[in-house]
Amino acid sequence: MNNIYRLIFIIPIFILGCTTNVIEENKVTKKIDNLDLNIFSKSGDKKYHIKSPYSIYNNIKDEFQFKKTTINIFSDGKTKYVVTSDESTLSDNNKVLEMRGNVKLKTIVQSDDYLYADKFIWNIDETSYLLTGDIKYENKNVILTSGKAKLGVENIIEFFNPVKYVIKDDKNANFFETNSENAYYDIDKESLSFKAKDNRVRSKIYF
Repeated sequence: MNNIYRLIFIIPIFILGCTTNVIEENKVTKKIDNLDLNIFSKSGDKKYHIKSPYSIYNNIKDEFQFKKTTINIFSDGKTKYVVTSDESTLSDNNKVLEMRGNVKLKTIVQSDDYLYADKFIWNIDETSYLLTGDIKYENKNVILTSGKAKLGVENIIEFFNPVKYVIKDDKNANFFETNSENAYYDIDKESLSFKAKDNRVRSKIYF
């Protein structure tokens, strides 16, 4: 069925035809159980996949609300990130995705890399992702924490000041711990760099 409804602008039509209307305060909502949905770009490339055991489509707001969401974000036809959360909202004519509660992002290029946050915001027309709340990034080499982070298209995570980081030793124990200003972690190169307010690189660490 997904192959028939490939374009995002016809998704509301598909849902309205397959679910039961629930009318509340003159606003029509549609309940969808076990949603499994692929979203394609106008050129036909798969952009992301949403899976949720329970979701609601608000016809008046043109807004989806999902519970226990799992989203696969694609690049060049392959999964790049897998993001899970307690709940999420797809709004603004399917252009803004906001995930909330126990957000966990798993990178595919590095299998043991995880990024945790309270909130994940994606403007789907853009290629960067904003994370806020209790940010924690962890892999076999390092743990970084901050209150705000941005994940860019080149697999570089920017952690905003103040940043706390822990470098692990060979036994996966905490070896070195300190604070810094903005920090940048390159997932592909497995390198960590820091910049001061004047934008000069203060240091860079390779693992």
